[in-house]
Amino acid sequence: MGIFSWIILGLIAGALAKWLMPGKDGGGWIMTMLLGIAGAFVGGFIGGFLGFGGADGINIGSIVTATLGAFLLLFVYNRFIRG
Repeated sequence: MGIFSWIILGLIAGALAKWLMPGKDGGGWIMTMLLGIAGAFVGGFIGGFLGFGGADGINIGSIVTATLGAFLLLFVYNRFIRG
């Protein structure tokens, strides 16, 4: 999957993760979108490693996988980094 697809998928995943975990974040929407892009990579890696598929295109499965990765990163950011 190309880098542009990863960015689009990450933006979608970041928005969905922010919607699922509302609240006050330190960086607001911009930080959430950056975490979403990173979450797309993390979700794709973890999904591929566990064998249930990674982020391999812009489709429902990839969006779910990337959103779970973004949700995980957003949780870690809010819990441990932001304090």
